[in-house]
Amino acid sequence: MHPKPPSQLTRRTFLAGAGALGAGIALAGCASPGSTGGATTITFYVSKPEVIAYFDTVIADFHKTQSKVRVIRDSTSNMSADFVRNSPPDLACWNYNFSVVEFVERGALSDLSDMPEAKRINPDIAPLMAQTASYPGRTSAIPYSVTAASVLYNKDIFAKYGVEVPTTWDELTAACEVFMKAGIAPFYNTYKDTWTVAQGMFDYTIGGMIDTPAFFTQLDKEGTNVGKGSAVSFEKTLRDPMDRLGQLTKYSNGNAASRAYGDGNLAFAQGKAAMYLQGPWALIEVAKTAPDLSIGTFPLPVTNDPKDLKVRVNVDLALWIPEASPRKDAARTFLSYLMTPAVQNKYNADNNGFGTTTDAPPIANPALEGMQKYYDSAAFYLGASQLIPSEIPVANYAQSIALGDSPQRLLSRLDNDWSRLALRS
Repeated sequence: MHPKPPSQLTRRTFLAGAGALGAGIALAGCASPGSTGGATTITFYVSKPEVIAYFDTVIADFHKTQSKVRVIRDSTSNMSADFVRNSPPDLACWNYNFSVVEFVERGALSDLSDMPEAKRINPDIAPLMAQTASYPGRTSAIPYSVTAASVLYNKDIFAKYGVEVPTTWDELTAACEVFMKAGIAPFYNTYKDTWTVAQGMFDYTIGGMIDTPAFFTQLDKEGTNVGKGSAVSFEKTLRDPMDRLGQLTKYSNGNAASRAYGDGNLAFAQGKAAMYLQGPWALIEVAKTAPDLSIGTFPLPVTNDPKDLKVRVNVDLALWIPEASPRKDAARTFLSYLMTPAVQNKYNADNNGFGTTTDAPPIANPALEGMQKYYDSAAFYLGASQLIPSEIPVANYAQSIALGDSPQRLLSRLDNDWSRLALRS
């Protein structure tokens, strides 16, 4: 069953986040958008600084294949300001998070549903797109790459102590007890950086126990009524997941309160813990210390039913073309080139991404293979921490719970925060 539509409150309260996202060298050419020497020149915006070099190479290769469209790569413009001036880029490859909501819900992005590339998209990904933002009757963006996250585990430590990958809560706690008796921290946690708690234990326990999109849809319906008397609330619905979070903290490194993300990467690379609650972005950092470390992945089990196992995902990049672009046809030509299997699949292979098309190959990195069957069967969810308005300091609340504060008190505060923002909206 597909996830339900997103929370309107969540969408509205994220509109302020659509400012300057790019960094690095701005242009991959010298021409201005328009017509140059018989060719149409378009501006292509790339939001992720770490992949600029890849797309610059793609642009150069594209130019070799034809002469009708020339591409200028931009990574420094202020997107909101460009839309206000009615001069947005002709095509963008942008993180599909709440920074894009403003443009989608105002109908500022053109409909791409008639493109063959849109028809190749895995239908299981459509609910993820809609949960973030949608416009009636339009395919406003085409997903390019999906990032999936779950438990990273040290295969050698598991093998040494004869521990199998757990698929239930009881199996997980039993494995933790084995590691504890061996003097090894089951999990290496880094509470000093609040975001690591939010995207890890907080999101994993919620996503593994409840229907996250349905919960946020119900929260939106309750609006200002969210609280003790409402049908759903943070305090009522998240009580069990937060209880699991509290139990997980018992299987952590003793110095977690003072450890940050960098500390966690180093410690996991050094074999100081059997498991680590981080996404694929951590693999590059771990490999700097231990390039040959044998790492695997599995969804965190928080119930005793293996059917509840899911992985946390986000649509990392999506392609879109503004309505205001006078060069839509040329932008579509380059979009089609970006979506060719040779270009898109290489991007995902190089950047630990899962493909978005029905014919996408399996994940390239062996460390992430443990998530493949869950991704293929749409056993995934968007993290709850990413569906709560930025005005609410949910990462700080998650950190406080991990440090031993009362979950009931903080979940009640979440209810009050949500109701207050619903009133303002």
